[in-house]
Amino acid sequence: MITSPANPRLKALSALRRRRTRETEGLTLIEGFEELQLAWRSGVVPQALYYCPSLMADEAARSSLVAEAAAAGAEIFELSRAAFERAAYREGPDGFLAVVSTSTRGCADLAVPADALVLVCEGVEKPGNLGAMLRTADAAGVDAVVAADPVTDWGNPNVVRSSKGTVFSVPVATDTAQATVRWLAQQGIAVVAATPDTDLAHTDVDYTGPVAIVVGAEKHGLTSQMTASADHRVRIPMVGQANSLNVSTSAAIVVYEAVRQRRTAGITGESRRRAP
Repeated sequence: MITSPANPRLKALSALRRRRTRETEGLTLIEGFEELQLAWRSGVVPQALYYCPSLMADEAARSSLVAEAAAAGAEIFELSRAAFERAAYREGPDGFLAVVSTSTRGCADLAVPADALVLVCEGVEKPGNLGAMLRTADAAGVDAVVAADPVTDWGNPNVVRSSKGTVFSVPVATDTAQATVRWLAQQGIAVVAATPDTDLAHTDVDYTGPVAIVVGAEKHGLTSQMTASADHRVRIPMVGQANSLNVSTSAAIVVYEAVRQRRTAGITGESRRRAP
């Protein structure tokens, strides 16, 4: 039981908000019952679980997750409301905060099927955009998401939060853009780059084979290296005054065009989805 907001354990939790600490310790935070539950169903066992009964909307239903985590070997700490609000990193906490190991996979560590559908995010800066793309990838049955030359990391608590925990349900990797391009070529995966600098519509490309959809940084888009590696450069038709869409929106539009074509061809991601 932790009642003091000054407890050293809570200071250690706050330190995990910093990328350097996360990378040094190989740990990150999951805050929120839904996010933690999805991670749990995906096979993630917390090293430590902190909970606050007075913040739980349905204490009876949520207590079972605490018991299951304890049975799996997680350290369990009950916190007072004041202590939990000191440790929490988002407004309106629901009484769950866990410490888990972070992913350190590179592209070479990914195992994808022969007809893989991959999403590559090059140089994306904002955790909210990475999280939104992960939610799209989870919903669409994407086989893997690669952060190429990332500005932020998969363990960023705001990526975890904005992804609603899907960072743990979708295979993710981090690598350099050069290594990512090389891996895609080795796997025989065609590259479709989303860019405004083309006349080819995103609906005019065949996505039914192994394919990677590549999107770039919010401000500058894809690098010349990534666009040069593309088998197809596609654009999303737009008639407004702005010259680009939000990167997560662009990714969702192109990914779901691929899903539409693949379903028509009898190729779906449902059979490869992990069982809950």
